[in-house]
Amino acid sequence: MKGCIIPYLTFHGEAREAAGFYADLFGLTNLGIQRYGDADFPSPPEAADLVIHCHLQKGDFQLMLADSTEERTQDMQHGLSLTVQCEDDGEIQRLYDGLLAEGTMLMELQETFWGAKYAKVRDKYGFIWDLSAEKE
Repeated sequence: MKGCIIPYLTFHGEAREAAGFYADLFGLTNLGIQRYGDADFPSPPEAADLVIHCHLQKGDFQLMLADSTEERTQDMQHGLSLTVQCEDDGEIQRLYDGLLAEGTMLMELQETFWGAKYAKVRDKYGFIWDLSAEKE
């Protein structure tokens, strides 16, 4: 695995504001911010200006953020998942299979528009894992 596990914070329309807040507070550099409207990804038209992905970093300190397109409920205010940057296709497949055993697939392991192989799995304990392997 590359580096460390990265917290991925999910918001409901506040990701851009939160990115600025956390960048200022922790002295982080914004490595990039993408909107749903700019992505080759199916999303509702009203989500066009929402953040599909933002990556903040200072040395080993990293945060990733996005806005959810799902309707906010009382039980679901904000979300947290854990991101693992995998070394290669073999590692992402091994982790995907292991987490999926007794877990739930939230997004099938697949090639993505942002240049990575990616999957999202809720493990048997209820934690959500984002697995990513950048294409070389």
